[in-house]
Amino acid sequence: MSRIAKYPVAVPAGVEVNLSAETIAIKGGLGKLERAQYAGVRIAQENGELTFAPADESRESHAMSGTMRALVAGMVYGVSKGFERKLTLVGVGFKAQAQGAKLNLSLGFSHPIVKDMPEGIKVETPTPTEIVIKGVDKQLVGQIAAEVRAYRPPEPYKGKGVRYADEVVVIKETKKK
Repeated sequence: MSRIAKYPVAVPAGVEVNLSAETIAIKGGLGKLERAQYAGVRIAQENGELTFAPADESRESHAMSGTMRALVAGMVYGVSKGFERKLTLVGVGFKAQAQGAKLNLSLGFSHPIVKDMPEGIKVETPTPTEIVIKGVDKQLVGQIAAEVRAYRPPEPYKGKGVRYADEVVVIKETKKK
C-alpha cells in the first residue's frame, strides 16, 4: 500500500467536505474546489479526518490511493489557507503592474505583455519588480506562475528575466580567448 495514503487528512474547522460516488467537493473560507473521485480508492470521513484506502488489491488502486490523498490534502489546504507563488523580475526596465484581473508586464520587448488571470486567481504587485499570484487551486497557481515565467525565463549569463523568488540561477562564465 502507498505509504502516503496511510496518513489521514485532518479537516480543519470551517471546512466542509461532501463525498459522492463520482466527486469530492471541499468548501472553505477562501472558496470551493471539486475533483472527480477515482473508482479504485475508498474515501471515508470520520472524526474530522479523511482516510484513503484502495478498493481492491490492484497495483493501480494502491498507487492512486496515495495520489488521491495528496490531491485532497492540497484541496483542504487551499480552501483553508490558500496557495501563493512569488516571482521577481530581474533586469533594467523590467516591471509589472496588476490591474484587476490583468497583469501588465514590460520585459524588454517592443510591446507590453498583458496576461489575463483566470477565475479564482488573484495577482498582486507589491513593488514593480515583484509579482504575487494567489489562489485556492495549487495546480492552477503553479501553472499561471509558470506561464508568466515563460515570457522571459532567466538567462544564464546575466541572470535577467522572470524567476521564482526562491529560484537560484547559476551564472555561467563568459568565453575566454
